Amino acid sequence: MLGKMVRGLFLAMLAVFAGLLAWLYVAPPELLLVGDSYSAKIVCSNRFIAGRDPAEVMAVDVQAPGHPLLKFVSAVVDEERKTVTTRIFGFFAESKAAYRDGLGCTNLPRGYDLSALSGLPQGPQALPKPSDIAWPAGDAPLADGDARPELAAPLADGKLLGPGIRAVVVIKDGKLVGEHYAPGFTKETPLLGWSMTKSVNAAIAGRLMAEGRLSFDDANLLPEWAGDERKDIRLRDLMGMESGLRFNEDYGDVSDVTRMLYLEPDMAGFAAGQPSEAKPGTTFRYSTGTSVLIARIWMNRIGDFGEATAYPQKALFAPLGMTSAVLETDVTGTLVGGSYLYATARDWARFGQFLLQDGVWNGTRLLSEEYMQAVRTPSRASGGLYSGAQTWIAGPDDKPSSAYGLPEDTIWLQGHDGQTVAIIPSQRLVVVRMGLTPSKLGWVPQPLVKAIADALD
Repeated sequence: MLGKMVRGLFLAMLAVFAGLLAWLYVAPPELLLVGDSYSAKIVCSNRFIAGRDPAEVMAVDVQAPGHPLLKFVSAVVDEERKTVTTRIFGFFAESKAAYRDGLGCTNLPRGYDLSALSGLPQGPQALPKPSDIAWPAGDAPLADGDARPELAAPLADGKLLGPGIRAVVVIKDGKLVGEHYAPGFTKETPLLGWSMTKSVNAAIAGRLMAEGRLSFDDANLLPEWAGDERKDIRLRDLMGMESGLRFNEDYGDVSDVTRMLYLEPDMAGFAAGQPSEAKPGTTFRYSTGTSVLIARIWMNRIGDFGEATAYPQKALFAPLGMTSAVLETDVTGTLVGGSYLYATARDWARFGQFLLQDGVWNGTRLLSEEYMQAVRTPSRASGGLYSGAQTWIAGPDDKPSSAYGLPEDTIWLQGHDGQTVAIIPSQRLVVVRMGLTPSKLGWVPQPLVKAIADALD
């Protein structure tokens, strides 16, 4: 009798376990889908854009600094089809990302396959960069005569460089004067800027402004907003993160930002669907969704999707010589202007130098004086933290640069996990720092920038 009861209990538990496995396979929780989708995207981009080893990327970039569940995710790379498929525990929450030349990797949300990308425009052709010409026109190795010996100490100081350092590039008086790369990374390695992408995406919109096709004061920006108060949101409000739209930017769970990036096929459509919670221009809410909306808006203004896809290279990357730059898309073809720009540290420095030069490159003004004024001026509701053109006035810890002894005219590009570009016009200095440095470690770049500035003074 007891044996039958034990056997029955065992069979019941086995049935429950089998049901749980079936549930995980058929309808996995969104948190697992987010984790697998994130893993597929990071491995795909780093393999097919940056040329890195997928196993190393999974271990170092995805699992080591991420959610504990990510340690149970496995990745399969299809080199021929240029896809990455991920599953947790080897079976569940399957997710896939696919690579396209010139446009990097795109997540394929649940229910989508490679055919979803077949009708989208192709990416622009890669531009060659001379290897025997000095920066910024080319990418010749830094010559001994150009390297500033004063930088040897700060560029060798591990405490200043921070944990997870990958690259530092220093530009003084428009010249490359020092750089440092961690093992496995070189001047040819494209690196993800994360939210530094926002500043570049805004500048692409700024190029349309310079051409008279877009304006800070434009309203009625999206058809989804035509019937309600959101029609009054101006581009100016979006650029300063003052749209009044609700958006949860918490990355620790299935929030608006993680849902948009890793579960939604139409990122801009998802962001556009967020309700209004305040009058435009009255509150500051940092939002990756806002930057994706800006990308959709300037792409809509161009009209032709193929032309819009090629526009960043034509209008900005090619003129500046940012030949490594790859701006990735969602599955609808909208460029992910809030997060997904890969470029070498030297190309990130080119963009920083471009802003330092007031939006002028090789004697040609590419961004209007009005736009550049917005780059330098805090947005009204941000309390001095953020500019009216998707750059930071305060440093990564929200402290003014003067708190670290840096000039008050310092502006910043900032991205997740320690990506920064410091731009100091008064000292004719640009400092790029790229790495994998979670904010929980407490490292900030201001002491590094200050040490470099002092060494070159």
